[in-house]
Amino acid sequence: MNDRFLDTNVVLYLLDDSEKSDIAEKILCDGGVISVQVLNEALVNCIKKAKMSFTEAGEFLTAVQDLCHVVSLTPEVHDIGRALADRYQLSVYDSMIVSAALLSGCRELLSEDMQDGMEIEGSLRIVNPFK
Repeated sequence: MNDRFLDTNVVLYLLDDSEKSDIAEKILCDGGVISVQVLNEALVNCIKKAKMSFTEAGEFLTAVQDLCHVVSLTPEVHDIGRALADRYQLSVYDSMIVSAALLSGCRELLSEDMQDGMEIEGSLRIVNPFK
């Protein structure tokens, strides 16, 4: 399994028509780990912002799932995420993604939205691949 966890923004940049799209495509082609939460957040953006139909969004997200290992949301992810939100002053949604990354054994969390370079629990580093 890949030791890079991908935040929702990495997936969504595949839909963009910019240099960031090229970077996101390379990242996804190399594989990674995502959570069901990433899929859910991406679905909302596909429907609301990209104006995709549910069928189009489903096809897009199925292709993403084919490239990534998908981890489930569990009570353990939730419990650890709550503690991380408090300890690191993360949003609830970000802390759940960080929790899933930690529990998956990932060493990097690729995200444009979180603090680049931040170390979580001494084992996970936030990396902005778009800077």
